[in-house]
Amino acid sequence: MNSTTPQPDLATLLLQGEQMIGQLAEAHTAWGLGTADRWGLDQRTGLITWTFPDRTASAPAQILGTWSPNAASWLWAWANRSILPELSRDAASVRDWAEAHGHAALAEPEVEADEERAATLAALALRVTRATGFYRAPGATSTTFITFGPVTLTARDGSTSTFTIEID
Repeated sequence: MNSTTPQPDLATLLLQGEQMIGQLAEAHTAWGLGTADRWGLDQRTGLITWTFPDRTASAPAQILGTWSPNAASWLWAWANRSILPELSRDAASVRDWAEAHGHAALAEPEVEADEERAATLAALALRVTRATGFYRAPGATSTTFITFGPVTLTARDGSTSTFTIEID
């Protein structure tokens, strides 16, 4: 991009990211996002899977970061040694974007964060990566923020279908 093209400011990107989260959440309710009995992420395959009584849904996934309420902190996936590098590409692209656009604070490995700031960081990351799926994955001690791609739905009888969303 050349220097004459204006860059959106962070407030605009945040608003766009928050809108994207809402739109994606609404779209993904069609297959049941948010209503699964359980979920899991296999770092070896890079797939997130949601399990329902009559079907499973799976999608290629990336981890943006984790928010720990006890530590009041956000840790970007690229800085988290327990996350394989293949699953932190989206987070690394946010870091690279932040460094290239002069937003050094978004390139820090770990930052103080309450729930609202974690949601803000995730919304900005979603907007920068233009991911087509977003999931706040609850855990025992932290929340993992995950982006995902096309969803494969597998019925109990083995039949499959795919749910995709295009981002303009």
